[in-house]
Amino acid sequence: MGIAEQGQPKSGETGYTVAGADANVAHMKILVIEDDLEAAAYMTKAFREAGIVADHASDGESGLFMGTENTYDVMVVDRMLPRRDGLSVISELRKRGIDTPVLILSALGQVDDRVTGLRAGGDDYLPKPYAFSELLARVEVLGRRKGKPEQDMVYRVGDLELDRLSHEVKRAGKEILLQPREFRLLEYLMKNAGQVVTRTMLLENVWDYHFDPQTNVIDVHVSRLRSKIEKDFDRPLLKTVRGAGYMIKDEG
Repeated sequence: MGIAEQGQPKSGETGYTVAGADANVAHMKILVIEDDLEAAAYMTKAFREAGIVADHASDGESGLFMGTENTYDVMVVDRMLPRRDGLSVISELRKRGIDTPVLILSALGQVDDRVTGLRAGGDDYLPKPYAFSELLARVEVLGRRKGKPEQDMVYRVGDLELDRLSHEVKRAGKEILLQPREFRLLEYLMKNAGQVVTRTMLLENVWDYHFDPQTNVIDVHVSRLRSKIEKDFDRPLLKTVRGAGYMIKDEG
């Protein structure tokens, strides 16, 4: 499959790719297991431009060896590989006790295909074709997930605070009442504070959709959430990143 089909960015996207990376990315090391050499060369180059150290394996057996012998923050694994298919690589890594987050790339994008990939041990699944900005955002999120303990019960962004146990949200000490879906949306955004979160990521992680319902459900909820956490406060926190998604960040 050609590089354009693998996720070559649209015009102007490369600038976003570099700008979209934060300081944490500079310390990340990833493994790309992809047999399409042209696509792999583009991907690894783009990751490196974003400050990520990217190694490459061109088949399943080589990928399994590198993933076992080296330490990575994230692995990006193509599903259809020579010598050993991607799902087999992931399953074997998990059997060997390697819990490195894995993002699966595949031209098979139906719900059943995604479920199969996740059950094989994948942590995320991105169908082809894709935008590189989406791939980068997902890799950043997986990298942060590995480095950030899940036991963090309180998320803070500036003067905004979310307690995952009590489900209380406060800003500058003032309680903010949210509906359950609004809470999940804010929780996911704050968990990935400073990172661009795409609409697809929100659909999958907040609404549990593995398809686009072609509605404005995200826009409606983001608008409601923004009004609740920013009303009566001078400094905005929830930003819309045009053409990419949303990000919550304190720039004060």
